[in-house]
Amino acid sequence: MHIKVKLYAGFREGRFSEKEWDSSEGITVDQILEELEIDKNEAGVVLVNSRQVERDYTLCEGDEIAIFPLIAGG
Repeated sequence: MHIKVKLYAGFREGRFSEKEWDSSEGITVDQILEELEIDKNEAGVVLVNSRQVERDYTLCEGDEIAIFPLIAGG
């Protein structure tokens, strides 16, 4: 299965900003986070095809996933 992964802000450091990704069928957002060694508690917003999804969302062929870190402000 072929998907596109986009990382934002600090998640790009030591990784990539955008990457074509080949994965097995039935992979979830949580599993992508694990493969990228991104702490699930640090992932703020996850979008698939520009729509916010839960981390147990199962990705499909051609999906585009965007992962944003938590943003602190005051």
